[in-house]
Amino acid sequence: MPTPRRSVELPPTHTAMICVALPGLTISSEDGQMTGQGLEGFYRAGRRVLSRCQVRVAGREPLAMQARMTSADRARFVGTLRASPHSGPDPDLVVERIRHADGTERITLHSAARRPLRVPLEVALGTDLADLGAIASGTAGPELPASVHDSGLRWSGAAGYSSVTADPPPADALASAGLLRWEFELPPGGSTSVELRVRPDGAGPARAPRRTGTSPLSTARASGDDPRVQPLLRTSVEDLHALLLRDPAHPSDMQLAAGAPWRCGPAPAEALAAARMTLPLGTGLAAGTLRSLARTQLGGAGPQCGMIPGPRRDAGVHLPPGCTGTEATLLFPALLAEARRWGLPEAETEELLPAAERCLAWLRTTVGEGTYLSDPHPGPVRCETQAHAHRAALLGADLLDGCGRPGGAELRQWAQVLRTEFREDFWVDDRGGGRPAAARAPDGTLLPYLGAAAVHLLDTGLLGGGEPAPGLLDKVQTEQLARLLGGPGMDSGWGLRGLGVTEVGYNPFGHRSGAVRVHETAIAVAGLAAAGYEKEASSLLRGALAAAESFGHRLPEMYAGEQRTAGGAPLPHPAACRPAATAAAAGVLLLVTLAGIRPDAPAGTITLRPMHSAPLGEIVLRGLRIAGAPFSVRVSRLGLAMVEEAAGGLQLGV
Repeated sequence: MPTPRRSVELPPTHTAMICVALPGLTISSEDGQMTGQGLEGFYRAGRRVLSRCQVRVAGREPLAMQARMTSADRARFVGTLRASPHSGPDPDLVVERIRHADGTERITLHSAARRPLRVPLEVALGTDLADLGAIASGTAGPELPASVHDSGLRWSGAAGYSSVTADPPPADALASAGLLRWEFELPPGGSTSVELRVRPDGAGPARAPRRTGTSPLSTARASGDDPRVQPLLRTSVEDLHALLLRDPAHPSDMQLAAGAPWRCGPAPAEALAAARMTLPLGTGLAAGTLRSLARTQLGGAGPQCGMIPGPRRDAGVHLPPGCTGTEATLLFPALLAEARRWGLPEAETEELLPAAERCLAWLRTTVGEGTYLSDPHPGPVRCETQAHAHRAALLGADLLDGCGRPGGAELRQWAQVLRTEFREDFWVDDRGGGRPAAARAPDGTLLPYLGAAAVHLLDTGLLGGGEPAPGLLDKVQTEQLARLLGGPGMDSGWGLRGLGVTEVGYNPFGHRSGAVRVHETAIAVAGLAAAGYEKEASSLLRGALAAAESFGHRLPEMYAGEQRTAGGAPLPHPAACRPAATAAAAGVLLLVTLAGIRPDAPAGTITLRPMHSAPLGEIVLRGLRIAGAPFSVRVSRLGLAMVEEAAGGLQLGV
């Protein structure tokens, strides 16, 4: 699916009702009507197969009463009408619409009248068969003429064909007006329904993998003192299921699309990051993602040999766009190493090991005789990139050693040099205690602004025996970074801002310069908790949960970094993806962090390092997976963790 070019005219999505079961997608306003304006419509694989679906009953549009997402791929709309003469102020006809992302909609009329009703129902339909990129840029063409087809209407154009069929068939089908009509007789208290099916010609229904029993993710559950944990985990897992994409050439391999509606195609860096955060739900998604991306790895003998290709990404006001291919290439061996710790079978690890070795070879070749990895090369030396590279080297070395392959010692030696020099070269001293620089320019000048990218310095990765890998910062520097991340300049009360409020260029809506990005907030919570800074981690965690509740527990990709006030709510970002893979995966990471689960499946051990402050009280996580078996854990109000279910032979570490 093409990625539309972002602009200030991008149609807003923050109030849209979005149902997703890729490759199916539906978007409408909260009244349930699809008018053909903006992004509204049914989509299949990035093409709008229906842009207009307007319901009228007795010649009038129902009064919208409620719109609610009942799952990631389904929405319910309820409207009312006064259909009886002299019925007074009370509505006596309820119009219910149940819409699915697979292209079906059921319209049900419920009568509460005391006398029989004769109710005419009309559905006006139309489409332009435009692709999402054209719609987003405002270049979609006019509606196409319809023809009567089977029990509905059909449209054809240069982009293909689309049809809507109805059950029961309409009494009238008017192609010139794109209109289907029915005449129903409703007894007192009676109901009747019409089901519409929207399809590109020759296409079957778009069913989410979880509905066909092939999902690589377990259906985990949460419960506890805080009532928000249960809906957050449920909704996060549902959104992850809805964003699953099958590899067309290898249907058993799945990865996550970045998010709807803008980025419903593969995005390597986001797919790897989300798969890593969802390892507690099983290693199947990680394996499918790694296999799919290994097939895209660049070969040959040039400087890009071994890279996982990826597009450029805006980096905010202070840096040029970054290369997500660099991030993906460094995430690949880290994800494989950690998936092995979570129980990825040895045969699958061995299958993916050559691709991971090529990623690590690219890292060492690109760094050469130097210390730092530029991104893109040559270019600024970013703090975030050094954190990714350092983690890739240490986890990659651990992976190579565990699989009996050479190269681990060289990677550890380079990582040690990087740590030593980074602590000196990237630290900016000031009267407030200092901070890590965001980047070094090619001439060595430091960019000292504080942004959320610094959280990656705390995300060091998992080694054997449940031990975290060492980080690029020393203990004093880590403590100072924790203080800064937990301070009012970065902690908005709803999560971590992308840029501190006192920094030049701060914009609460800037997607890399001030907005709260849920992915980075979750990484900060996990990193701070692992480093022992639970006060700062707890504040960010509570803020993210409060934001999730405000968004109906369906976390968007980002939202405004405006300061939280009593009785307030987080401001949505008009262009944020919702659902988004990294945001949904962040919901999983936020809750799993409370239990501090650190598995080492090859060694047959599991270590628990829960948050001792128990910021949400007691919490129970069930249906996780470690070593291919169900895993459940309970954390008490005293911050003590107890395993309730685990694979046979898995021993509790110390």
